[in-house]
Amino acid sequence: MGNDDDVAVRVRGLRVERGGRPIIDGLDVTVPAGQVVGLLGPSGSGKTTLLRAVVGVQARVAGEVTVLGEPAGAPALRRRVGYVTQAASVYTDLTVLQNLRYFARLAGLPAAGAEAAVRRAVAAVDLGGHEKQRVATLSGGERSRVSLAAALVGDPELLVLDEPTVGLDPVLRRDLWAMFRRLAGDGRALLVSSHVMDEATQCDRLLLLRDGALVADLTPPELLARTGAPDAERAFLALIDQQAEEAR
Repeated sequence: MGNDDDVAVRVRGLRVERGGRPIIDGLDVTVPAGQVVGLLGPSGSGKTTLLRAVVGVQARVAGEVTVLGEPAGAPALRRRVGYVTQAASVYTDLTVLQNLRYFARLAGLPAAGAEAAVRRAVAAVDLGGHEKQRVATLSGGERSRVSLAAALVGDPELLVLDEPTVGLDPVLRRDLWAMFRRLAGDGRALLVSSHVMDEATQCDRLLLLRDGALVADLTPPELLARTGAPDAERAFLALIDQQAEEAR
């Protein structure tokens, strides 16, 4: 993967401190273009911190984080990167359409193309029929979809999604992962965090984190083959046990 055109995110020697102690210390990871890369690990493993560093909003960052050939957080990335936080980051007193039109303007879309972009984003997250509804009246899952639509409206090349399926029912989770696969098929890169291990099989590549360190970087079949475990959760636990054994 030496060709930079094939790399959406390159992280080298990342160190992030909080309260005087390292949350992430010396992390190296790469996210290829056109793939769904799963960032998996238990709560507190550093997933959100890494994602915040990738989008350029994390404080006390040392090391190199390059996104689509630019330093993380560069103004040139404003439209090229879509970021979905754990909490739906949309305005509850506005309708779905008003929110998406606002985010289209933030992305710098020309007025002539903004409405078409909004319609595509609504269709992508299956919110048809809710366009004129205030976000405050939507269910939690629907609000999450509005937040995802807001990230999609600018047609980003990279989507950074922090646990986008938390609290969603199994059918909606399945549909969202199908959409993630379609987006990757269109050439976008997706970095998706989760602590739900059964979502690992939906990814092209897996980055497994624990205590701010990279436990493994491999494909789902490689994960199962390496550990001999029947599923991703037991495979992750097997890797942790292997690490503990090697550290003795």
